[in-house]
Amino acid sequence: MTRLKKFMLHFMVWVFLITLFTFVATAGFEASKGIYVLFISLSIINISIFYSNLYLLIPLTLDKRKFFMWMLGCFAIIIFFLAIRYGFTFYMYKLSGLKMIAKEKEMFFSEPEKVIFSSFMINGFFIFLSTVYKFTVDWFFNEREKSDLEKQSLTAELAFLKSQINPHFLFNSLNNIYSLAYQKSDATPDAILKLSEIMRYMLYESNDNRVSLEKEIVYLNSFIELQKLRFKGKAYVILEVEGNISELNIVPLILISFVENAFKHGLATDENNPIYINIAVFESNLLFTIKNKKNTLNKDQTGGIGMANVQRRLELTYPDNYKLTVENREHEYYSELYLNL
Repeated sequence: MTRLKKFMLHFMVWVFLITLFTFVATAGFEASKGIYVLFISLSIINISIFYSNLYLLIPLTLDKRKFFMWMLGCFAIIIFFLAIRYGFTFYMYKLSGLKMIAKEKEMFFSEPEKVIFSSFMINGFFIFLSTVYKFTVDWFFNEREKSDLEKQSLTAELAFLKSQINPHFLFNSLNNIYSLAYQKSDATPDAILKLSEIMRYMLYESNDNRVSLEKEIVYLNSFIELQKLRFKGKAYVILEVEGNISELNIVPLILISFVENAFKHGLATDENNPIYINIAVFESNLLFTIKNKKNTLNKDQTGGIGMANVQRRLELTYPDNYKLTVENREHEYYSELYLNL
């Protein structure tokens, strides 16, 4: 909030409160200019106490943890403005005609001890009010700043996690294409072309926080086709899509790690046990399941960052809106991901 906006907000609040206070306080008196001047002036004294503590005393004492000095300062402000309020009240009491009214109606102006006591309490109240206001505003802005820092931290972490996906995917894909080139396979040019299409999506179309589910599935299909080129058409994959996917969005590149791991650690060349992928959509929910037969001959010793990456991204982007089940069964791997999109 800019200083001007803050000033205007305070100004409007005080105008409203002064108007309300004056209306209530003068309700039992005969209307006169002096009465209105008196009560408006008393309101201005209250405002002065409020800001004296807020902008002068608190910064010099409480903000520096000088609690005893703050208490002394509060007492000094109360006494100082009590003297002003007392003198001004009785000056206006005689000048405004209230003294004449007091003869017919019992009023606090006619008893000095009541004026002193009430003035002391009112001054103390506005000291208390400004102190509460100060700590409330500080707490609010500290919480907002803390929230902003947390969001920035999460955004940076998400960007880092996403940046890991491209090199990880590219590393594996280049290994596959190298294998094709080493075998002098005719599929090498098509594999390079398919990889360029996939990288274009990863670099340019997946920069948003959400992408259409339809595009993400097209991307998965492209990845599967690239893998089939690697296996010379002898990779067996079933991809089923159920439900209306045209109006839903998803965090980009959140499903690819499951499919990548199925090819990396599974057996894709068994026609009787193909890699099975199902994407079912119902209302705004998505159920993604994938299973593949274990490849007992090809043990990957390098591990990978794919699943750890996707697990953390799910925690950050779908907190309390996802359920992930990963089962390492005797002869197959099975994963199930539920997302509330």
